[in-house]
Amino acid sequence: MSHPTKPTNYGALGTLVIVFFFWGFIAASNSILIPFCKTHFSLSQFESQLIGSAFYGAYFIGSLILFIMSNISGYDIVNKIGYKRGIIYGLFISVIGALLIIPSANANSFYAILGSLFVVALGFSLQQTCAQPFAIALGDPATGSHRLNLGGGVNSFGTTLGPLIVSLFLFGTVNESVAEVTVKNINNLYIIVAVVFAAVALFFLFSKLPDGKNFEPFEKATKAAWALFAMFVLIGVIILVGQFTDTPKLYLLIAAMLVVGVILFYGNGAAEKKPEGWGAMKFPQLIYGMIGIFVYVGVEVTIDNNFGALLKLPGYFNETGLDESQISQYISLYWGSLMIGRWTGAISVFNLSPSSKKIAMVIVPFIAFGVVLGVNRIYGNEIGNLLPYAVCIVIAIVAFFYGQEKPVKTLLTLSILGAIAMVVGSFTTGIFSVFAIVSGGLCCSIMWPCIFALAVAGLGKFTSEGSAMLIMMILGAAIIPPFQGAVGDGSVGLHRSYLIAAACFAVLALLALKLRSVLNKQGLNFDQQISAGH
Repeated sequence: MSHPTKPTNYGALGTLVIVFFFWGFIAASNSILIPFCKTHFSLSQFESQLIGSAFYGAYFIGSLILFIMSNISGYDIVNKIGYKRGIIYGLFISVIGALLIIPSANANSFYAILGSLFVVALGFSLQQTCAQPFAIALGDPATGSHRLNLGGGVNSFGTTLGPLIVSLFLFGTVNESVAEVTVKNINNLYIIVAVVFAAVALFFLFSKLPDGKNFEPFEKATKAAWALFAMFVLIGVIILVGQFTDTPKLYLLIAAMLVVGVILFYGNGAAEKKPEGWGAMKFPQLIYGMIGIFVYVGVEVTIDNNFGALLKLPGYFNETGLDESQISQYISLYWGSLMIGRWTGAISVFNLSPSSKKIAMVIVPFIAFGVVLGVNRIYGNEIGNLLPYAVCIVIAIVAFFYGQEKPVKTLLTLSILGAIAMVVGSFTTGIFSVFAIVSGGLCCSIMWPCIFALAVAGLGKFTSEGSAMLIMMILGAAIIPPFQGAVGDGSVGLHRSYLIAAACFAVLALLALKLRSVLNKQGLNFDQQISAGH
């Protein structure tokens, strides 16, 4: 007997999509805020990367707090309050953070701005935890991936627009130098952000929407919670050591990365001997997937977060270096590259004939590229110098075809291409180097679903718990960018520091092979289709 399909609540989905947009908008906006703060507060490259650390560290801490509180209480807190109210609470937390940025900027305090951004991202952490399953709950579960891909595509559109709009607010233009920039520009931007978030939260609050609760039984993972809490404490100790001693930041960041790896592998080893209390951490594919997400998100963000400073470097793009207000088109092209790849990856969720799918995989990337160019043109940027980037898109299309929508093959192919691109970008200059580095966005674009799919394969009832642990590993974006920044501050220099990004892609290639090996031992040949990225 067939069951009637649940109609999609398009009104709620439309509102939810706006939230996806602002995640991308605010995250990509950090790309402009970082070089602005570096100049305004006379920061080192390492110090400027603390913006990303505060922002993405909040994802880890927010997810960890929910995970620990759920284990203490014995029930899933998010399921208890419901996805709808979880998003509302998360939006209001972000409103508070956005409003806190205003007095922080007026006080001319960089660390107060960091704290305010942390609060904004803490709200994002709760929103992300709730929004993805809520999108599935807003219609027929069989078409849930379509709604998630819609959100992902709009998220990428936000990352494309973000640098341009923020540049407009901070500099009054996106393509010309300005004599002076004041904190008033920051105030105007975040007042608008706070108002929009509040409006969306109020719409959710007063609309007649389902609570979006999940009634699946909750299984405690107390030992895993303690292990992840130990990771948090040790990283906190490393931060304190950095604040109160003269220990080189580079050594401390290496120590932080070692802490993440050691605790994850220790937890997996202990779980294999005695699985009680470890939950999903007993699965080796999850551990490799967590490291994969850590490195992937880290490299995706570090390519961009250090890019603004590189473009300003005399002798890199041109003799004098670009002005802050002139870098937005290249940062927009980087995030646009992620959109190009994700729109292409989303094709697989539609029921197209094989020939139509092949045609779409060629046409859609260039449609997305056209959107990127159009956005730049609207904001007054020259686009003629961006047109040769089409060569990089052609290479990416070939890679997508070669990957055959298989997670391991796609992840391995894109990782190798990413490593090559970063090496090329590190040893060349001018627009050729810029395109090589920007193409890292094409390589990163659909890595999230590849890693995610492989990491949760075979987890069964622990899939939800494993997914939460994977989201925690967005922590990589809080550690890897300042690590590259610290390398760039040293004798290596900012240009050559992009070899760190090359090393990250090389690690992802090795993890692809390791994940395949681990899953094969469990009898899992996980060559399923992939969809749009994170």
